[in-house]
Amino acid sequence: MQLETLNLVFPSVKNSELYGRYLTNSHIEKCIEKLPKSRISTLGFSVESRPIYGIKYGKGSIRILLWSQMHGNESTSTKALFDCFNLFEKENELGKNILQRCTLMFIPILNPDGAEKYTRVNANKIDLNRDAQNLSQPESKVLRQVYEDFKPDYCFNLHGQRTIFSSGDTNNVATLSFLSPAEDEERSLTANRKEAMAIISQISKFLQPEIPNGIGRYDDGFNLNCVGDTFQRFGIPTILYEAGHYHEDYQREEVRRLMFIALMKGLDVITTSTNTNHYDDYFNIPENSKCFYDIIIRNTKLNLTDDGLIDIAIQYQEKLINGQVHFIPVVQEISKLQNKFGHKEIDAHGVLLETDNNSTLTIGNEIDFVLLDNKKTSLIP
Repeated sequence: MQLETLNLVFPSVKNSELYGRYLTNSHIEKCIEKLPKSRISTLGFSVESRPIYGIKYGKGSIRILLWSQMHGNESTSTKALFDCFNLFEKENELGKNILQRCTLMFIPILNPDGAEKYTRVNANKIDLNRDAQNLSQPESKVLRQVYEDFKPDYCFNLHGQRTIFSSGDTNNVATLSFLSPAEDEERSLTANRKEAMAIISQISKFLQPEIPNGIGRYDDGFNLNCVGDTFQRFGIPTILYEAGHYHEDYQREEVRRLMFIALMKGLDVITTSTNTNHYDDYFNIPENSKCFYDIIIRNTKLNLTDDGLIDIAIQYQEKLINGQVHFIPVVQEISKLQNKFGHKEIDAHGVLLETDNNSTLTIGNEIDFVLLDNKKTSLIP
């Protein structure tokens, strides 16, 4: 599988009906209706009785379970899954070998109530990724039942991450991140963990030309309440995918393309070379840090009498308003931010920062624009 080939085919398989950050059952149902009915099943229902869909491809002996939107507001990988479905429907050579050797079970939206409200949690305000032991929620029970019935050889746990994450303590944003979850407190390097690490290593190497130094590795602190840690403990190689940020891509359409590539490469690695010879390359992937804000205004003053210059950190708060996700700029930090970076940086060159009503700027303020030297500077992406 070649990176250039995946990039060439992507525009023809990108699902044009799915766009942006807000993705619900009503959005994907329009796409599901166009798929062969034999591929589709209703696996169960959410707290608020929304269906949880399963979509199956392939006829091979290697069984892979993939689920997305366990957190309802993490939709990027769901878009990428439907791009993969379009590729599989075209019977493209890229997917042919995968479908011959693998049976793939997809759950595109595990948390449809959270997706509807654009929240991380489900309708009972439970984080499904902390419910792997209690299985207190219907969505958690659906996933566990599918796991037990399908009996996967591999699991892909698909998520999205905030814009704050960097690849190491650097000015490199973590556009994609991965994790081979621990399965015990000692973080033992068991055979299945090593296999997951080896797959991640090959995905990372494959994507370096696209996002050099833009891939991070999540901390592998053990938490048995997490689904990935639990499935890894069951002895099944489990890979956590995280869709992060790309320059000016707040709708995550570029990240969607990169996630599509990462998914296809992960499946390709499993079908062609599932050995653990180079699992230790996984540890060369920089661990994620929290080095980013959405905007940093540097070298400014809040009062004319101030002796020194300060920096203002702005982070977007995502709010669902009338069916659209809006990015609300909120003041996060006011200090010198030497070891922090902004996805957008504004150098005030020492001038006074003012608000539209001359109010005092404080942490927690929602603010759409500022005045620098009496010039209006928008903070909306």
